[in-house]
Amino acid sequence: MKQFDFLVLGSGIAGLTFALQVAPRGRVAIVTKKNRAESNTNYAQGGIASVTSQEDSFESHVSDTLVAGAGLCKETVVRTIVEEGPARIAELIELGMKFSEREIPASRGAHELDLGKEGGHSKRRILHAKDVTGREIEKALLNAVSKQPNIQVFENHLAIDLITSQKLGYVGENHCLGAYVFDKNHNHVAIFSAPVTVLATGGCGKVYLYTTNPDIATGDGVAMAYRAGASIANMEFVQFHPTCLYHPKAKSFLISEAVRGEGGVLKSLAGKEFMDSVHPLKSLAPRDIVARAIDSEMKKSGADCVLLDITHKPAKFIIERFPNIYETCLRYGIDITKEPIPVVPAAHYQCGGVVTNVDGETDIAGLFAVGEAACTGLHGANRLASNSLLEALVCAHRAAQKILAARHASLVTPPIPAWQSGHATDADEMVVVSHNWDEIRRLMWDYVGIVRTNKRLQRAQKRIANLQEEIHDYYWNFNLTADLLELRNIATVAELIVQCALLRPESRGLNYNLDYPDANLEWAQRDSVVRRGN
Repeated sequence: MKQFDFLVLGSGIAGLTFALQVAPRGRVAIVTKKNRAESNTNYAQGGIASVTSQEDSFESHVSDTLVAGAGLCKETVVRTIVEEGPARIAELIELGMKFSEREIPASRGAHELDLGKEGGHSKRRILHAKDVTGREIEKALLNAVSKQPNIQVFENHLAIDLITSQKLGYVGENHCLGAYVFDKNHNHVAIFSAPVTVLATGGCGKVYLYTTNPDIATGDGVAMAYRAGASIANMEFVQFHPTCLYHPKAKSFLISEAVRGEGGVLKSLAGKEFMDSVHPLKSLAPRDIVARAIDSEMKKSGADCVLLDITHKPAKFIIERFPNIYETCLRYGIDITKEPIPVVPAAHYQCGGVVTNVDGETDIAGLFAVGEAACTGLHGANRLASNSLLEALVCAHRAAQKILAARHASLVTPPIPAWQSGHATDADEMVVVSHNWDEIRRLMWDYVGIVRTNKRLQRAQKRIANLQEEIHDYYWNFNLTADLLELRNIATVAELIVQCALLRPESRGLNYNLDYPDANLEWAQRDSVVRRGN
């Protein structure tokens, strides 16, 4: 058994921020599936939305968030996160994060933050590091972690299940005691014990066939929390990013919304701008509206993609503002300074998750969730662009402060039984795992995508139930592999997305159902909450 004061599952902005905050008060284990830099944070291009300009205001940022959230945001949560954002940004800068700056016009070499603008924002408020913001944030946080002796990072370790007092048969309040963790390096299961466990496991993009997310985004935290008995909410609200690069050799490469923020225009393959008649903000409309419009345009024309055109801007500006996008597209033979970018929508962000308050507390004592794995009420039915990194920073900080204020002495951990493999043997046909993995992702794309119907959802539900039986048998009969564990988790998350979508008899934000094309006033401010067995 590995005993710590704090167990953090995930090494993105939320997990690293929390670990740094609590490290002076105890030993911290960070468990991460691959290497420590591999996270959704690392792939975030756009930036962090926060009020840092005199031309902006908290009220404006709150208003934009509420509008994007389509009547489902919790306003008190929105205000807390928006108002605490600038202080958390300042702390990030102190750790060494360098955001892009620009020279102030009519000044003698003075500089200010170069604030970007993205869909749904009424002001320029996106702090960024060119178009590799996430990578630079990850670098700054990992550098700080490396200097903290109380933090130990376990790479290539994948959490299997949370350990709770209820599961072990102890009476009283259900308390999270840690997790069983699969050590991929040595092919064995270890017990990580801690009085505080934090889920910072990111989202579930890999549950869909096409996604902007890295391979690690298999919804592990939500799946584990659900199996442990925690409440899960609003999983039907999966945000599809409107613009993922469409190229046979490109895998999950995102074309940042900032491209449209700087003047990029969406066009059909025939060169016609089609967003003008869809929304007053045209190509800068909220993501759910843009994604549906692109989906509609593709279905109407039979095209495999649409075009994003920023060629009307100076080449020097494009290359300096979007160096990563420019260089990546160029590798695939696309010069974005001279030709439009072929794009398609792709699964991007999980707005629902483990139910928490703004301090990250779940309904299981000792278990916290922060970042994309959590459902705080900030995003509502549709996340406002670049609010996610802001939420991760603020809520990770608040969770740490809440825990530190409450903890006087570590709880005595009751005995935890060792992992039992039973009569499991090595798998004889791994093709079963890969086939089920592909089938789940394809059926989710076909039946539970941007536009849904009850018939499609019910069809998906039946097939997922059958797959769950196969995966359950396979899980208990064969020895663990990372692929099997991730398959188990994406099947659980797929089930939750379908279950939540069937609960909501309306179209709102990211949940668009042709059988209920309008919003239902009775479901404004109502979350779709599910718990295991209920």
